[in-house]
Amino acid sequence: MITQFEKLSPEEIDLLLKAPALISVFSSLQVNVINAVRKADAIKLAHLKTFTANPILIPYYIEVEKNFREQFEATVKKYNPLNDEKKSALKREIENVDPVFEKLDKKYAGVLRLSLNRFASHVQHAERNIFEYFIFPYQVPGLTD
Repeated sequence: MITQFEKLSPEEIDLLLKAPALISVFSSLQVNVINAVRKADAIKLAHLKTFTANPILIPYYIEVEKNFREQFEATVKKYNPLNDEKKSALKREIENVDPVFEKLDKKYAGVLRLSLNRFASHVQHAERNIFEYFIFPYQVPGLTD
């Protein structure tokens, strides 16, 4: 068990462990369809986080990786067909993570929140190519957004 989760209920622990899959599904959406490139990138990132994340999060990402693909698929199935109403429901489920952060050590919660935000951003921008990163390393509205 992750020591920072000792004060949490089993439901809260489950929600935190599902959070990367939830945000990955939300970040993978493209016109109410899961983008295959973003999905593959999310699965790869879940694995990479087990050894590249902030050291205090390594145990967390090891637990996340164990069921990430299944959690991702279960989330897609739960919210399929993905329409505006179901996207809103998925967003509300993701927002349920915030109160759980309040029960964690402040430093750990801050590092985890930042990591999950970066996870979502990475998945959302998975389709960017080398051309964009080297030719346009800065955000250019309308071109790199």
